[in-house]
Amino acid sequence: MKTRGLLAIVVVVAAAGLSGCWEDSDVTIYEQGVYKGKKDPLMDQSAAAREEALKKRFQLVQMDR
Repeated sequence: MKTRGLLAIVVVVAAAGLSGCWEDSDVTIYEQGVYKGKKDPLMDQSAAAREEALKKRFQLVQMDR
């Protein structure tokens, strides 16, 4: 009876130990020079409006220092 309990504990510990060896095989393949991220909403604006929005973003970040 003690042997079964000990064996069960060994099996559980071994299973828990081996589960740490699992590795995710999800691979992302990138193409050189091709951006596949989401589109930047600033790119829909005119050049002058985009520059103004970027200046505002820059000032917001730099003012906290």
